[in-house]
Amino acid sequence: MSKTIRELADELNVSKQTIQYHYQRLPAKNRQKDNQGKNIISLTAERIIRDKIAKPSVAKNQQIGSKKETKTSKENNDLIATLRREVEDLKSQRNQQLATKDQQISNKDRQIDHLAKLIDQQQQLQLTTVAENKELKEHVQKLSGLLETSKLSKEKQENDEKEDIHKNGPEKSWWHFW
Repeated sequence: MSKTIRELADELNVSKQTIQYHYQRLPAKNRQKDNQGKNIISLTAERIIRDKIAKPSVAKNQQIGSKKETKTSKENNDLIATLRREVEDLKSQRNQQLATKDQQISNKDRQIDHLAKLIDQQQQLQLTTVAENKELKEHVQKLSGLLETSKLSKEKQENDEKEDIHKNGPEKSWWHFW
């Protein structure tokens, strides 16, 4: 269960500032806040802080003299067990993060494949459009060529008719006035 800085300080018989000092130096992932913005200490963070506070006191005890006993094997076993739990917690966190990253990478790969397909389709459509435009231009050119030849043939017919009228004289073209 999570504790506040004051609760942990009271439990360890140290000042609130000592706990605050160690809490500030924890990795960001181990620092949490509750709904009211108070710092909350998780079990993992509590173990880390307990170990850091216990180490200086052990060093002081060893410096004071040989009157006090060194750590017993039970204390060592407790410390080893705590460290093993921390390692397992860290491994679990790492595995969760890796699974999340793998999922994100998989999603990105699918998005990239989809975008590549869309680009390919767009390029195919563009090539088809260019080919159709070329065919239409050729067709328009053929039609304009036909129009020009038909205009030329009409003009030639009209010219031929005018020449016939001039050659044959006015007596053949009396019907033209009606």
